[in-house]
Amino acid sequence: MESVAQKVLTSGFSLDFGPLKEPLAFLRLLEWVFSIFAFATTAGYSGTSSVTVQCSGMAIQEIHANFNYPFRLMQHPYNVPDCKDNKTTIAYFLTGDYTSSAQFYVCIGVLAFLYSTATLVLYLGYQHLYRESNRGPIVDLLVTVAFAFLWLVSSSAWAKGLVDVKRATSPWTIIYFISACKGAENKCNGGAAPHLGRLNASVISGFLNLILWGGNCWFIYKETPFHKSTNQPAEVEGGVRPS
Repeated sequence: MESVAQKVLTSGFSLDFGPLKEPLAFLRLLEWVFSIFAFATTAGYSGTSSVTVQCSGMAIQEIHANFNYPFRLMQHPYNVPDCKDNKTTIAYFLTGDYTSSAQFYVCIGVLAFLYSTATLVLYLGYQHLYRESNRGPIVDLLVTVAFAFLWLVSSSAWAKGLVDVKRATSPWTIIYFISACKGAENKCNGGAAPHLGRLNASVISGFLNLILWGGNCWFIYKETPFHKSTNQPAEVEGGVRPS
């Protein structure tokens, strides 16, 4: 039996944008776009949180705590003046490690992007190969169902991880761990909070991907023999039976 790879190599590539007018290919194009948006908004993120510390009888000093993807926060130090000895500083670290949820989410986004790219090439350039055998739609359906489930898991995990990142990088959380801020004679105030709108958008795009991949399962299912076989009895009953 000729393999799928051999069929792709021997058959000519014929670019046709007509399938984009159908839900199957159009939804796959949207999945391609939103998968890029999902991992790009997460993987390239960096933020800064700041607090102000004023030791007794000293000028106000602004402290900056920087962090970035993959959100291994305990590896990001920030220096705070030692109010007992104003000539020295104490190194503090942000708390928490949210690498697993962030990297898992980005990994699913990259894999979804690669699969969407491959299937778009198949839909637009080798549509005749996709429809002439039952194997292509069945495999496509199984992979799409798997990605819908993975988007659910990864988006939920990253949404929880983002809540924890917001809490750990809040200026008031940072103040809570600074020993100098526990003294009544010193003054500490929260400064600028990190801009997390980009990460909020990444979580939203993750759940949009869940909707897109889950919804596309129906249109791929219609291309499989399972759906065609269920329609055959109805067509026979509605037709004219031979005498």
